[in-house]
Amino acid sequence: MMLRRIFACVVLSALGASQMVVAQTAVQTVAPKVLRYAFPIAETGFDPAQISDLYSRVVTAGIVEAPLTFDYLARPFKVKPLTVEALPTISADFKRFTFRVKPGIYFADDPAFKGARRELVAQDYVYSFKRHYDPVTKSPNLYRLENAKVLGLSELRAKIMAAKQPFPYDTEVEGVRALDRYTFEITLGEATPRFHQDVLTDSGNFGAVAREVVEFYGDKIMEHPVGTGPFKLAEWRRSSRIVLARNPSFREMFYSEEPPADDARSVAIANAMKGKRIPMLDRVEISIIEEAQPRWLSFLNRQTDFMDRLPNEFANVAIPNNAVAPNLAKQGIVMEQAPLVDATLASFFNAESPVVGGNTPDKVALRRAISLAYNSEEEVRVVRRNQAVLAQSAIAPLVYGYNPQFKSEMSAFDVPRAKALLDLYGYVDKDGDGWRDLPDGKPLVLVYATQPDQASRQLVELWEKSMKAINIKIIFKTAKWPENLKASKAGKLMMWGVAWAATSPDGDTFLALAYGPNKGQANHSRFDLPAFNALYLKQSQMADGPERQAVMEEASKLMIAYVPYKVSSHRVATDLMHPWVQGYRRNPFIREFFKFVDIDTEALAKASR
Repeated sequence: MMLRRIFACVVLSALGASQMVVAQTAVQTVAPKVLRYAFPIAETGFDPAQISDLYSRVVTAGIVEAPLTFDYLARPFKVKPLTVEALPTISADFKRFTFRVKPGIYFADDPAFKGARRELVAQDYVYSFKRHYDPVTKSPNLYRLENAKVLGLSELRAKIMAAKQPFPYDTEVEGVRALDRYTFEITLGEATPRFHQDVLTDSGNFGAVAREVVEFYGDKIMEHPVGTGPFKLAEWRRSSRIVLARNPSFREMFYSEEPPADDARSVAIANAMKGKRIPMLDRVEISIIEEAQPRWLSFLNRQTDFMDRLPNEFANVAIPNNAVAPNLAKQGIVMEQAPLVDATLASFFNAESPVVGGNTPDKVALRRAISLAYNSEEEVRVVRRNQAVLAQSAIAPLVYGYNPQFKSEMSAFDVPRAKALLDLYGYVDKDGDGWRDLPDGKPLVLVYATQPDQASRQLVELWEKSMKAINIKIIFKTAKWPENLKASKAGKLMMWGVAWAATSPDGDTFLALAYGPNKGQANHSRFDLPAFNALYLKQSQMADGPERQAVMEEASKLMIAYVPYKVSSHRVATDLMHPWVQGYRRNPFIREFFKFVDIDTEALAKASR
C-alpha cells in the first residue's frame, strides 16, 4: 500500500518578483487502514427488517445499531448498553422493558435528511420494531417478537391484512411506544426474561433505521442502509464486492472491553487497545468468493488480511494438529479457534411434503431411517476435517440449555437399523427397479436442494452414498444460496442442508427451529407439533434454572424423536490473520467484529516491501 503524499508549494517573496523563490515541501500523511476479507456466500441486502442470512447481517450490524450489545471480550458473555444510557429497567414479571436512548447520537449523513443533522430518538426504535409487523417487509424475524407477544402489534397486523390497508405507523400501541424524546418502552403479553438479551442485542435485525430513509428509498431500501453505526455502505456490487467506509458522523466511542483475568491473550488485546477510538479502520473491503481454493489463495497471496473460517479442506495443510503450520507461522500468521455456536442441519424435512412430511408413524419412521443412514461422523471427519463436533441435539455448546452429558441417537449411524425401519413400515422395492417405493407403491424419491460450491458438492456425495446404502433414490437440485433461501421460506423445498447460528447465548434460538408458529421464518421444516409447541412456550417464559433446563431437554427429545431436522454437528471456526491485523477475538454474538480491529500499517508496509 503506497503512502499518500501531499506536496505543498510554499511561495516566498523577499525583495520583489524577480527574487521569488519557490520551495516544495513533502508532507506525509498516514496510510488508510483497510481490512480486506471474503465471504463464502453472497449477501441478500441490508435492510434489518428483511434479512435473515448471516452475511447480510454482518454488514448491516456495522451500519445500524440495536440498543444493547455484548462486551467483545467478556467471558461469560455480558450484555451492555450500546445506544442507550444503561441496561433496561425490567418489571418484576418480565413483561415491561424501559430504555433511555443516549442524547447526541446521530445518523450518518444521507440525502434522505435533506441536509439536516438527524439525531437518534426513541421513536426510531418504535418505528423500526413496527416495520417487522408490516406485511410489506415480509420480516423473517417477526417470530422473535410475536413469540413474546408484543402487545397490540400482532392484532394491528391482522387487522390491516384483513382490510388490505397500509400499515398505520402513526397508530400508537401499548407494546412499543415512545414515552418522551429519548425513552421508549416495550410491553409483552408473556413473561420473557431474556427478551432484551435475545432480541435487543441484535443490530443486524433490530438496529434503528429512520423513517425518512425508508420512505425516501422505498423498495430500494435493501440497497441503502443508513444508521448510527461506525460504518457506511460505500460500494456494493451484488454477490461480488461490499465496501464499508468509516462514518464521519459516528460519535466518540473508545475501546473499553473487559477480558477475563485468566485469558492472557484477551488481556493483552484489551491492554493494547484500551482507549483507542472506535472504529480504528477507515475501510472494510469484503469480496464474495464462494469457492474455497481461491478464497484460501487470496489469503496466502496477501490479497486479504483475514481468513474468516479456514475452509475445511485446507485444515490439514494450514493447521496440522490444530497449530499453525511452520511455514505460515514464519510469516507471522496467527490462529484464532473457537466454537461457532451453531447447528449444522444436514437437512430439514419439509413437514408439508407428501413424501417426507407428516407425523404419522410411517412418516416418522422414514425420517428416522434417513437420519440413521446418514453418516454424521464421516461428515465431521472427511467434509469438515474434524473442525466440528457431533451433535446430540440441536442446542449448541456455549449457550444456556446445552448439556454436555446429554446423549441421543441424533448422530447415530446405523444402516441395518435404518433398513429394518423401512422394511417394517412398507418402504420396500415393489416394482423391482432396485429402489425402495412408498408403502402405496408410488416411487420414493428424495429431492435435495444444494449449491454449486465445493463444500456442498462433498455433502451431496455423502448424501448420495448414504441413501444408496439403504436403496433410497435421491436427486439434487442446484441453485445459488440466496435462491434456495427464498424457496425454503416459501416451503418449496423438500430437503435442504443449512446451518443455524445463535444470536445470543441461549438455547431458545435452536428450539425455535421447530416451533410451529415460526414456520416460514426460523422453522424451515414447517414442523408443527402441539406437544413441542407447549414445551417451547413454557421454557421461554421461565427463569434460568434446573426446571427450565429440564423442559428444554424434553423439547429436544421431541425434535430427536420426530426428526424435523437431521442435525449432524456443531462447527468449530478457525480464523487466520496476517500479523498486521490487531485485536481480533471471535465473539459469536458480535457480527460486526471489525469495529474492534486495528491495522498495523507499519507492519503491513514492511511486509509489502
